[in-house]
Amino acid sequence: MAGRSATGTPSWLGAVNDRVGLSALLDHGPLTRNRICEIVGVSKPTASLMMTRLLAAGVIEERGTVAGSPGRNAALYAARIDRPLGLAISLDAAELRATIVDAVGTAHPVVRTALPVDPAERDAVAELRTAIAEASEAACTDPDAVHTLVIGTAGYVDPGGSGELFTETLPGWPVKHVRRTLEEALGRTVLIENDVNLAAVAERASGAGADGDVFALVWLGNGVGASFDVAGDLHRGSFGGAGEIGFLPLSAEARALDPEATTVQDLAGGYAVERFMRTAGVVAADDHAAIAALADAGPEVRARFVAEWSERVAHAVLPLIATLDPARLVLTGPTAAIGGAELAAGVESAIRRISRWYPAVVATEVPNDPVLEGARTYLRQRVRDELLDTVASLAVH
Repeated sequence: MAGRSATGTPSWLGAVNDRVGLSALLDHGPLTRNRICEIVGVSKPTASLMMTRLLAAGVIEERGTVAGSPGRNAALYAARIDRPLGLAISLDAAELRATIVDAVGTAHPVVRTALPVDPAERDAVAELRTAIAEASEAACTDPDAVHTLVIGTAGYVDPGGSGELFTETLPGWPVKHVRRTLEEALGRTVLIENDVNLAAVAERASGAGADGDVFALVWLGNGVGASFDVAGDLHRGSFGGAGEIGFLPLSAEARALDPEATTVQDLAGGYAVERFMRTAGVVAADDHAAIAALADAGPEVRARFVAEWSERVAHAVLPLIATLDPARLVLTGPTAAIGGAELAAGVESAIRRISRWYPAVVATEVPNDPVLEGARTYLRQRVRDELLDTVASLAVH
C-alpha cells in the first residue's frame, strides 16, 4: 500500500503552527502566550503546546515575566537567535570586512582585516577562517554556529560546471570550482555574489530602490558595474556576468571626452579619477588614493568633477539604458558618493540631452558599505529560513 502524505496529519499541523509561532517571535520580539494567540490566531491550549514543543527543540526560551491577571504573572517567550548564524563579507583588493548575521538582523560589530598585497601571501581558506573567528569573537557568538557565508566582491562566479571565478581582486584564491573548494575546506555553505548585485539588494531593502518595481543600479568606484532589479529579483544573466559594463568599448562620442579611454572602465573608473586628479595638481599613488583625494578636494575641484563626470557617466550608461529602459537609475559606489545628488542630477540632465531616454537618476540612500549591507540583508533571510526549517520538517508516513 502506498504511503500517505503527511499533509493534514497532527504532526504536519503542529509543524505548521510551530513555524508560525516562531515567526511571530522573530517579527515581534518576546511575547506572552495570550499575545501569541492574538497574533497567530490559535487557542490558548494550542499556543501552550506550540511553546512546549519550541522550548523542547531549543529554538525559544523563557525570558522573564510580565504582569498578567490579578495575582498572576505571564511568562514571556523569545526566539533564540544565537544559532544558526551567518557571516556577511565584503572583499576588495585591500581589505576584508565581516559581520555576524542572525535571524532578526541584529547590528553586530564589523571586523576589518587588511589583505596582503603579494598574491603569494593570500590564502582564501585562512582568510575566511580568520573572518569567522574574529567576527564571532566581536559579536560574542559561537563560531560553530556560523553555517553560511555570503561574500561580496568585484567579479562573479560562472554558474556552469566549472564554477569558475572571474575577478581581479582576489589573487591567490582558487579559480575553478571555487565554491566547492571553500565549502569542503570550511564545512559551511559559501555563496559568492557580485558586489554591485549586493549593493542593489541593499538599495531595494532600505534605499532608493525600495519604492519602485524596476530599477538599474550603477556602481562608480575603482571599477564600474551595473545591476538590474525587477521587483526584488536580480538579473544575473546566463553565465553570471550581467552588468559587467566596465568592459564595454566606448562610442566615438564617449571617446572624445577622454582620448586615453577605450572602455567604460577607462572613462569613469578609478584610473579615470586618478587622471582627473592629476589635472587638479594631485598625483595619487593609485586609484584608491585618487578617490580619497577627490573626496577631500575643495569646492572648485568637486564642481569640475561633477560637471565632467555627469557627461562621462551619461555616455557610459547609454547601452544599459537602451537595453533595459529602466524608469530609475541609482548611482552608488565611492565615486558616486562624492558627487551625491548633484552628480545624479547632472547625469539625468545629460542623458536627456544626448539620447531619447529619460530615466530618473538618483543618488544612493545606502551610503555606508552598501556591499556589506546587501550581504547582511540577503543572509538574514537565509538564516531566518534555516531557523524556521528546524521546526517545519514534514513527517511522511
